Amino acid sequence: MDYLPIFINIKNQPCLIVGGGAVAARKADLFIKSGAIVTVIAPKLGNEMKFHLSHGHIVWHMAEFETELIAEMPKPKLVICATDDQAVNLTVYHTFKALEVPVNVADQTEYCDFILPAIIDRAPMTIAVSTGGRSPVLARIMKARLEMLIPHGFSRLTELVGAYRQKVKDAIADLDGRKAFWEATLSGLFIDKVVHGSQQEAEHILDEALEQVKTQGQSIPQGEVYLIGAGPGDPDLMTFKGLRLLQQADVVLYDRLVAPEIIDMARREAERIYVGKKDKWHKLPQQDINQLMVDLAKEGKRVARLKGGDPYIFGRGAEEAELLVKHKVPFEVVPGITAAAGCSAYAGFPLTHREFSQSVVLVTGHQQAGAKGVDYARLAQSGDTMVFYMGIKNAPQIQAGLLEHGMNPNTPAAIIENGTRANQKTTVTTLGELAMTIEKQTIKPPSLLVVGEVIRVRERLLNPQALSESEKQFYAQESA
Repeated sequence: MDYLPIFINIKNQPCLIVGGGAVAARKADLFIKSGAIVTVIAPKLGNEMKFHLSHGHIVWHMAEFETELIAEMPKPKLVICATDDQAVNLTVYHTFKALEVPVNVADQTEYCDFILPAIIDRAPMTIAVSTGGRSPVLARIMKARLEMLIPHGFSRLTELVGAYRQKVKDAIADLDGRKAFWEATLSGLFIDKVVHGSQQEAEHILDEALEQVKTQGQSIPQGEVYLIGAGPGDPDLMTFKGLRLLQQADVVLYDRLVAPEIIDMARREAERIYVGKKDKWHKLPQQDINQLMVDLAKEGKRVARLKGGDPYIFGRGAEEAELLVKHKVPFEVVPGITAAAGCSAYAGFPLTHREFSQSVVLVTGHQQAGAKGVDYARLAQSGDTMVFYMGIKNAPQIQAGLLEHGMNPNTPAAIIENGTRANQKTTVTTLGELAMTIEKQTIKPPSLLVVGEVIRVRERLLNPQALSESEKQFYAQESA
């Protein structure tokens, strides 16, 4: 290591900033947040530093830096110099070096006894990232990546764990036992309860685990299930929360439409079980999938149930959740970007637009026997943007149902194949030619059908080169 990473307590300690500009203000901000008594020496202050002065955060000496000036001040714990005058910078450095006070000259590592890292603040948890001063930009990039993975609620998690530290120590005498307890507890639903403010529920989980230690000699792992929406296809559309829970899972049950790249994000040790469905061919019947989740959770395993899109939009997530409730299995639902939102955006048109459509309706194109049928009469007259999931096979019936109830056959229709993936293909046609287009171009699932005037916006938003010749002709005819 080039530098020893340490955390210094400067609460109520005198610290000095030389300089009054924007860089100096950012350094002062760190001192202020750490509870230091901050003195600033500068002939003038920029707007950011004036803000600190007006709020009583700093004491300002309106002067150029001189060694005589600091003789009347208390010896500072740390000094940061951030001026545009190299002579001043060197004077400050050598002055405090002689006084054995650590000095940092901004952006000059050769004159730094310490450097300031990029900071992820989840106080009382603090994470620091440093490149040894070689590339502050790279440090900020790494900080940004970590910020995405560490929720702001981790501050509450740190507080709660600290509050329970003595209780755990009293209940579990040996160090290895305490380590095993925390490793088993600090994961899954417990973390999410704390992060999202469900303090009482989180404390209940800890209290139950400690009670098990007292009565049974050990904490018995409690299984749990995460119903995770993996989004419409593009791995980058997976949510941070979904990724975090996926990486904690012991077992992953995944559907056919979940991208392989997302499955690969799971822990290497996690068991992967394919439970996909296609038309009438099911790897596992739904009731068997439901029971498998329950059985695995009862074994104390953390189960990630990965579903394409959103679990509660044509994903049968509610059916699975009902069984988990029945068997008293803890679970969490993680929403995902549904196909309608993701595919239309990638295809180049919105689902609503003030000029064309004020509402959108999501319709299943795959009817379960005995279920209430689609109300085509209402849809045809509604003016809604209509998105049909799993509708390729039943496209002729969808087309006929809308036309029979008076919908204009020239209404734009779009078929989006492999939505949001690298091989996405968008075909624009009319409602009157929808079924014929699907057959002629041999369009296969997974595909989404969209019907509505809002598709016309695609012509405005896409570069003309992105439109096929047939699509250009379609828009030309419509505007003629």
